[in-house]
Amino acid sequence: MQGETADRILQTAKSLISDRGYSAFSYADISEAVHISKASIHHHFPTKAILVVSVLKAHRDGLVQATQSLTQQVKDPLSRLEAYVNHWEGCIRNNNEPFCIAALLAAELPSLPEEVRHEVQQHFLELSGWIRSTLEEGVSKKKLKLQGTPEDEAQTFMALVHGAMLSARALGSCEVFQAVTNTALQRISTRKS
Repeated sequence: MQGETADRILQTAKSLISDRGYSAFSYADISEAVHISKASIHHHFPTKAILVVSVLKAHRDGLVQATQSLTQQVKDPLSRLEAYVNHWEGCIRNNNEPFCIAALLAAELPSLPEEVRHEVQQHFLELSGWIRSTLEEGVSKKKLKLQGTPEDEAQTFMALVHGAMLSARALGSCEVFQAVTNTALQRISTRKS
């Protein structure tokens, strides 16, 4: 049961972070949503920073599992990147996870506790590493073309996807996400349009 409660706290915190960011939610918000006392939340997660680090670690674990699965199941590197983009498009369209919480928290980085900043940075390093290796594989298979180094292109692609999430949120339109990410994919593709 204790694990169930901790999981409910984590899921609620993740949703609140996605909706409001780090500074705009409190244990009182979680208490109300999960129907447990703030003391019970503190029992599982003594500080807000510990809670958010736990949320980010779970988010990164999900990223690692998903990207490993994509790498194993989708042999074509461009199709793999398309599947990654399509995942986020579905999340935005269905409003079940309309924004990557690590990207959202990156905007608050200067005001975050050190341990939270570290976890945000780890997420970006993990994601950019996967994108870079996918790009390198795509170049070696002559499926992708790069204008810069694989590292620069990975950072560019990641920034375009996160920026497209931000634009979609600001404009309330999944179509803007789709347009930006389609352009990003076309830019690196060797496929004839």
